Amino acid sequence: MDKLAIIGGRPLYGDLRISGAKNSALKVMAACLLTADKLILDEVPDLADVRQLLVLLDNHGVKAERDGQRLTLDAGHISSTTAPYEIVRKMRASFNVLGPILAREGHAKVSLPGGCAIGARPVNFHLMAFEAMGAKIELEEGYVLAEAPAGGLKGAVVDLPFPSVGATEHVMMTACLANGTTIINNAAREPELTDLADCLNAMGGKVEGAGTSQITIQGVSSLHGAQHEVVADRIELGSYAMAVGATGGEVLLERGRRDLLGVAADILDECGLSLVDEEGGLRVSRWGTPTVSQSVVTEPYPGLATDLQAQFMALMSKGDGVATIKETVFENRFMHVPELCRLGANISVDGQTATVKGVPSLKGAEVMATDLRASMSLIIAALSAEGQTMISRVYHLDRGFERLDEKLRQMGALIERVKDD
Repeated sequence: MDKLAIIGGRPLYGDLRISGAKNSALKVMAACLLTADKLILDEVPDLADVRQLLVLLDNHGVKAERDGQRLTLDAGHISSTTAPYEIVRKMRASFNVLGPILAREGHAKVSLPGGCAIGARPVNFHLMAFEAMGAKIELEEGYVLAEAPAGGLKGAVVDLPFPSVGATEHVMMTACLANGTTIINNAAREPELTDLADCLNAMGGKVEGAGTSQITIQGVSSLHGAQHEVVADRIELGSYAMAVGATGGEVLLERGRRDLLGVAADILDECGLSLVDEEGGLRVSRWGTPTVSQSVVTEPYPGLATDLQAQFMALMSKGDGVATIKETVFENRFMHVPELCRLGANISVDGQTATVKGVPSLKGAEVMATDLRASMSLIIAALSAEGQTMISRVYHLDRGFERLDEKLRQMGALIERVKDD
């Protein structure tokens, strides 16, 4: 099992290209099941989760070809409408093949998903929406059995109890092939949703309002092939911006934009960072001045993303002052706190709120990653710490950050991937 060895205390400099968003790539990949034509996707990151979804798509008969960052998907014939447990359990996003297969084939059998250890993330919102669209839903031995009515799925008004990203995306895809109009109220507003809508519209879909709390989808009889470039990963963008904040320096994050970060960009401004949109991307810098502690609350976009909470906590660990960080999206998402404290951070947790008292310096130590975002928080802390930090269980990182150690070395970081003894 690999570890990452990091010697901290070096500022970051240079230009770095931000990969396509994993959370968007997985959904537009699933959208290939909506058409018999080829879907060509550019800027698809080569990540463990992407490779895992390709395994599932292959199970359904999808032919895939990768050429660098370009992925060509051909679902001309869906050979199986069943998504088995042994594949779906490895990644929650696999569940999103249910709607496209149901809409195109009229029936689907998909295992209930597994997922990260960050609290309950039920799929009942998804199933509620499909039932509103006329589907018959049954649960049997851990599988969802979905059957469309004889005339196909029909448009419906879907009122989401919470602006769930996964449910909004899943309903939006499925509604493209339903009869009539579907309206999603209390829809999620994340940039990945807008990216998926752009892809669906390029395929001949009629999706309006993505990026707002109400999305309208006019169903069409069929979708066609298209070419689409996956939006830049805002979590990777925010993570590297915070790494620059923690170490100092200046980096141009190519393909990045302030608006992708939502209010996180304004928060980082208040912390003392400079984030400036340029033609080539987002330029991030911090020179000489200490990081100013800021209190935050995680919220759905455009609020501070829960997927940036752990990284922001690492940034605040050396902040000038005291910061409170309230996690409102997922429970059990402070598992990185004990590991940050091993590096010398002063953090206490009370329920869903963490209090971070900035310290003058962090010290390198051996730490263990607990999940994907926690892994990145430890890297940010290690980059700013004195001495060497050894991070184990970094396989989490390979699920969400493409060529992370290579990209950090490109910016001047001293980081190496080593084999565990």
